[in-house]
Amino acid sequence: MTTLLLVIIYIAFISLGLPDSMLGAAWPVMQAELGLPLAGAGLVSMIVSGCTIISSLFSGFLIRRLGTGKLMLISVLMTALALLGYSYSQTYIWLCLIAVPLGLGAGAVDAALNDFVARNFAARHMSWLHSFWGVGATTGPLIMAFMLKHTGHWQMGYRTIAIIQFVLVAILALSMPLWQRYPAPPTPEATVSSGKKKGIRGMAPNLVAFFAYCAVEASTGLWAASFLVEQRGLSRVLAAGGASAYYLGITLGRFLNGFLSSHFEAKSLIRGGQTMILLGVVLMFLPLPVLSLAGLMIIGLGCAPVYPTLLHETPRRFGAENSASLMGLQMATAYCGLTLMPPLLGLIIGRFGMSLYPLGLLILALLLAFSTERLNRILAEPTA
Repeated sequence: MTTLLLVIIYIAFISLGLPDSMLGAAWPVMQAELGLPLAGAGLVSMIVSGCTIISSLFSGFLIRRLGTGKLMLISVLMTALALLGYSYSQTYIWLCLIAVPLGLGAGAVDAALNDFVARNFAARHMSWLHSFWGVGATTGPLIMAFMLKHTGHWQMGYRTIAIIQFVLVAILALSMPLWQRYPAPPTPEATVSSGKKKGIRGMAPNLVAFFAYCAVEASTGLWAASFLVEQRGLSRVLAAGGASAYYLGITLGRFLNGFLSSHFEAKSLIRGGQTMILLGVVLMFLPLPVLSLAGLMIIGLGCAPVYPTLLHETPRRFGAENSASLMGLQMATAYCGLTLMPPLLGLIIGRFGMSLYPLGLLILALLLAFSTERLNRILAEPTA
């Protein structure tokens, strides 16, 4: 039964990744058909991200109130209905309105599954969980491209993803007894009364680490191809391949990290990943195109263990009684880094030149390393 539930969880994370990259793939066609500006996708994406942050912040309360299984069922149903709404969209206002339930559902799914896996399964499953998100994020644009080629309508791409989500809703409804086999997260109140309450030391650098990590991951991916074209003279095709190599490094690295997590402690995996990120960024400063391509791949491999390992350490570092609430707070902080830093870096390199791209990544990578090491020192200090 445990294996069956893990399969369902992995499928759920694939479905979480499916719509994440579809807007970018479909936007050139949507823009022309609806008569919208190129930047119009930015507002839709920001609405999704903003609603994701909101639902992440409330996820701890919802997990304790509904349980992970019921929350998953409701949230995936919400995203399925939102994607179905996209498939019937004819106006920009409708796209923006439908972005609200899509973001709310996605944020709850993300936080709930991360908390559930962190509390109940070994670290390797957290790494594999996030590698399956990469599978979904890679597959979504392929489905959209297939539908555009064979039907000519971007709505059919969203409708196909919506159907997949509705199938997952049915699977989740049938799997409710499996979720109920696992204990609900203990409430902080119950833990206080039993005298086991842990002080939440180190939360500030922990949140900075989540912010910095997602800032590094998103900023690297968003501007990689432009950097390779403008600064290294590569063709757009090769530059796109370089950006793909970065995401491939993350996905493959997380599969590999699932095995490494059984043999190395969390601090070693995080430090190793951060070292690889810094090495990859240093290669980006060098003028040879092949070194920049290698640097992107190495950054991707370095990113692979950091995020899932930080997530999985939440119950151990801060107590299982705080895991559900803190997981939501961590996810919200991560989404802030994901949403705010790539456009900010874009404004900087747009004003002062693309040559500052590696420097921006270096500053964010150093912030990540500093915050995680600061967290390690705080947690190593004896409690009063």
